[in-house]
Amino acid sequence: MPSFDIVSKIDVQKLDNAINVAIKELANRFDFHGSKTNVELDKKTLQIHVLTENDMRLKAVEGIIIGRMVKQGLDPQSLDFGKELYASGNMVKKDIKVKQGVDKDTAKKVVKIIKDTGLKVQASIMDEQVRVTGKKIDDLQELISILEKSQVGIPMQYENFRS
Repeated sequence: MPSFDIVSKIDVQKLDNAINVAIKELANRFDFHGSKTNVELDKKTLQIHVLTENDMRLKAVEGIIIGRMVKQGLDPQSLDFGKELYASGNMVKKDIKVKQGVDKDTAKKVVKIIKDTGLKVQASIMDEQVRVTGKKIDDLQELISILEKSQVGIPMQYENFRS
């Protein structure tokens, strides 16, 4: 029976390259000369740590990171900016989480979208992925095109397409 998996992964090496280029861009930008802005990627926890002087510079750093991710071919929807702002003295710190895997709420949204299509396919949630099976490969391909158009809040990839 044909099947495929819906997953949400990000290439850590591409993310590392995007962060390194963003750090170089910050070092060369005129509005960041003399500032104590620091950006680093923790590869184990998949978090980007940003430390800077004020909110305006923080927003500029976020914009640079998003721009560099797009140029590396990564989807910025995988970033969870949250609202964690810490002030230590006159510094502002923010931890940006990188989302990996399909969480339960998003998986339920995906399954609902699949059921609403009316195609003869079954979807099941398995840990951090959604497995879709059907009798016809054409139904699965049509479902992939429908899912690519839908906005679920995470970047989705389609793996293990078996016939």
